[in-house]
Amino acid sequence: MIFLELFYTFFLIGLFTIGGGYAMLSLIQAEVVTKHAWLTEQAFTDIVAISQMTPGPIGINSATFVGYTVVHDLGYSQFVSILGSAATTFALVLPSFIIFFIIIKMVSRFGNSPIYKGVMGILKSAVAGLIGAAAVVLITPENFIDAWSWILFAAAFALSWWGKTNPILIIIGAGVAGFFIYLP
Repeated sequence: MIFLELFYTFFLIGLFTIGGGYAMLSLIQAEVVTKHAWLTEQAFTDIVAISQMTPGPIGINSATFVGYTVVHDLGYSQFVSILGSAATTFALVLPSFIIFFIIIKMVSRFGNSPIYKGVMGILKSAVAGLIGAAAVVLITPENFIDAWSWILFAAAFALSWWGKTNPILIIIGAGVAGFFIYLP
């Protein structure tokens, strides 16, 4: 039963999210933390952090980790939990796959239409709003509970924006700094 619930939930997320992985995060959080209570806010934040460090799109990585974690937390074996990962990942990308082929047919037929161009302009604004919502979801007191988190964030931002430092080096550096700061 959990596989059908996960598949249905992530199929809907994949179907109604426009704008990529960061735009999905607020919808994933709303479903798995708020609506279904499959994960705690802290567990979801941890999954997002791991998803950002793992190669690949953050939305798909998050779905994969959520599927595994939810099934594993219900007491199933590692193999069955991997099937949970596969179910959520497949469910998330399936709508995009279907929509892709429909859009190819539509663009080839109506690509020069002013209505089509107007709809695309509206969708750009919606994507910006969804990405902003993801940022608001992740910036909560539970996620940034101390000054060190803000200092690491400011340093990473400064190195990225003004220092033009390689993001991989920033991630590694923040991980090392976080390890020593939060060493038990």
